[in-house]
Amino acid sequence: MSGSQKQTGESKPAQNKLWGGRFTGGLDPLMEAYNESLSLDKAFYAEDIDGSIAWARANKNAGILTEEEFKQIERGFEAVRKEWETDSFEIKPGVDEDIHTANERRLGEIIGPAIAGKLHTGRSRNDQIATDLRLWVRRKLLEIKDHLISLLKVIVSRAENDIDLLLPGYTHLQRAQPVRWSHWLLSYGSCFARDFRGLKYVIEELNYSPLGSGALSGNVFDIDRRAIAQELGFKDLCLNSMDAVSDRDFLLKTMGWGSDFMMHVSRIAQDLCIYSSQEFGFVKLADAYSTGSSLMPQKKNPDALELLRGKSGTMHGLHSGFRVALNSLPSCYNKDMQEGTSAILTTIHLLTTSTQILTGVLSTLSTSPAAMAHALEPSMLATELADYLVRKGVPFRETHHISGRVVGLAEKEGKGMDELTVAQLQGVDKRFESDVRGCFDYEAAVERRTAEGGTARGRVMEQVEALKVLLETGKVGG
Repeated sequence: MSGSQKQTGESKPAQNKLWGGRFTGGLDPLMEAYNESLSLDKAFYAEDIDGSIAWARANKNAGILTEEEFKQIERGFEAVRKEWETDSFEIKPGVDEDIHTANERRLGEIIGPAIAGKLHTGRSRNDQIATDLRLWVRRKLLEIKDHLISLLKVIVSRAENDIDLLLPGYTHLQRAQPVRWSHWLLSYGSCFARDFRGLKYVIEELNYSPLGSGALSGNVFDIDRRAIAQELGFKDLCLNSMDAVSDRDFLLKTMGWGSDFMMHVSRIAQDLCIYSSQEFGFVKLADAYSTGSSLMPQKKNPDALELLRGKSGTMHGLHSGFRVALNSLPSCYNKDMQEGTSAILTTIHLLTTSTQILTGVLSTLSTSPAAMAHALEPSMLATELADYLVRKGVPFRETHHISGRVVGLAEKEGKGMDELTVAQLQGVDKRFESDVRGCFDYEAAVERRTAEGGTARGRVMEQVEALKVLLETGKVGG
């Protein structure tokens, strides 16, 4: 018999394990470590204490606890909270299975087991962890919301200040049409505005209280669940006790939102990686968000952007992985759900740091107007020639073909379209007149995009103002 097996046979569950009474044999030490979650869910210590105080108050109001017993529990938990806050809480390995066990064990040491032992009356760890998770995720998402607001403020500020800069807009990574640098910034501002609205929805959807649902069937002591929900800041109750203890949709919604957000982050990071390369040189990252090479001293690597891009993949994996863990589970609580703890902790850390890093990158990068202007080239104005003829009544499908022939002529002549003479243009189509020269002006081309959402100065400023409204009121269009 192995040492592990001997220990299993000889040991018994610790008395303060919340489930120990039915068992006569102990756990394999490997299973003990495999099962424990305190190393992760200790992050929820404050929420667990808040929920326990609210639960004790409800039990006092239901006549389960006396006023004095409740005061002792509240006093004891505030002492426990202080220990966590000062990093003086002593975890007892093999005894403290999770944050619920640890907090209740320590409460008993402070106020005595006679009173502390009444705390868990009518409550299960099933509704307890569901409550802790909702409270903790809500608090963290509100912090992320503040970081997202800071990111949007930087985008708005830079878009407003850099509105005169023009650069090529790209499709398929090919030069397409001239746009304002601010318009490019605001394209991501629009993405993050959608994320802002989506985050508000996620926070709203998780703000329901499961506490009082018990293990699955509800509470027999007629506690006031609504009073508990109000004390903990929930807007309403989870409707059904069986669903309440097993619902982890709010974690999936958080991770799903994180996947969408990080997809947008990865795209702006990719653009900036390209724009900061020596081949483009449109922007330069601050030293605070770059690193060098251990071999090549001339290198300045956009590590912050590459990490943002890479961590988006991590976020997608967390979301899909936990979704698979939940898929096809039977009803009510199952231990598989514990996998959500590590996933949500990583998710929140990743989203919090990524939002702050991107904000730092955007607020400190410098632009190169000269490099942007140098990248503009006449073939990007081919659509201007087509639109010129449209204004003369020529069908667009025909003007598109004519403009393509002008591009071909310029390539054949080895010169830019703006260097072709009016006579050469008229050789392609007689309807070109001397005013066609106005098509070869990048600023004018940009300013002709006057429809809402376009890159003309006035329309870009409207987008700036729309994001300002979002930041002030939380409301903005698509």
